[in-house]
Amino acid sequence: MQRFDGDLTRQEGLPEASIERAIELLRTGRLHRYQTGEHESEAAALEREFAAWQGSPYCIACTSGGYALFLSLLAFGLEPGEPVLTNAYTLAPVPGSIAHAGGRAVLVECDDDTVIDLADLERKITQSGARVLMLSHMRGHLVDMGLLQDLLDAHGVALIEDCAHTMGASWNGTRSGNFGLAACFSTQTYKHINSGEGGLLITRDKTLAARATVASGSYMLYERHGSGPQAEDFADAKFEMPNCSGRLDELRAAILRPQLADLDAQVMRWGERYRALEAVLRRGNALRLRERPPQEQFVGSSLQFRVPRASAAQCETLVSVARARGVELKWFGAPQPHGYTSRHSSWRYVDSQSLPATERVLSTLFDIRIPLTISAADCELIGEIILASVSEATS
Repeated sequence: MQRFDGDLTRQEGLPEASIERAIELLRTGRLHRYQTGEHESEAAALEREFAAWQGSPYCIACTSGGYALFLSLLAFGLEPGEPVLTNAYTLAPVPGSIAHAGGRAVLVECDDDTVIDLADLERKITQSGARVLMLSHMRGHLVDMGLLQDLLDAHGVALIEDCAHTMGASWNGTRSGNFGLAACFSTQTYKHINSGEGGLLITRDKTLAARATVASGSYMLYERHGSGPQAEDFADAKFEMPNCSGRLDELRAAILRPQLADLDAQVMRWGERYRALEAVLRRGNALRLRERPPQEQFVGSSLQFRVPRASAAQCETLVSVARARGVELKWFGAPQPHGYTSRHSSWRYVDSQSLPATERVLSTLFDIRIPLTISAADCELIGEIILASVSEATS
């Protein structure tokens, strides 16, 4: 019996430049982003560098991606109880951020490719009267962004992108995150750059940027941000926005900057591993993988597949058999939330909603992480184990 003896949860160590800068900072004790006096802080430098890399004028560094999502809605001016459209297929921080901001999540179906269903989105825009869509690029899959933009523009709906899984991805040459009013990224350990926890909010709107900067906990030190609006743009925000402290600290900013410089090369490495795993899994007749459209440049840090004809019992067996052979699969059809994986029926802070298409897709949907600590050869072995496990579970 084939077995994988590696660890799919272990990330690569941080680059030496991150470690050296962290030690230097610890020796100074200056870990607060506004403690640097006239010198540019690490957090401000990260904002400036990420904005330049992303191609966006404004960036606010935050404590987490989930906080960045909340902050974007707060700065947007969301009213208590206001509807916010979002994917039914996403992770808990997305509806959680809507609840945190006082909004009401309106869940939109996903299609067979696990991206947001544009027909259902249009129906729910009309039904809900929502002003904003918080679009989760769940597990790194991009919907046709041109069609989406046309739809939202036609109905006057603003777009906030959740790019936790698409830092470094693009659609038709435009980076993920550059399509709407704002976008939010995560630097949690399992994302594409790693500070344990952390987030980044970008926008092209100077009013939203000013409001978000003040609300992030900048006090009256907003001019010390590395990629923010002009001082006069804070004239109203500094009086109107509450201090909801969630700014990024110096230590995490310092260890992120060298990783950002390496990110494009890391995306290439993820792609090699993804393609190795994908090539093996495509030999399995019982599996269904999404066909990636040519406009989509994705980051292959995870892979999703469905076993459309499997029963719930067979899906449970598949998870158990694969785990016994060293391969940890996440199953989105599980009746109870587990680890980072949950679905809308577990979010009791969200109104119960009928989502039959999403339920059908999630019932046989599996997910596997692809850390850079494993090789392309490891990915081929993992693929063989998954195929064998599917065969055993469904026979």
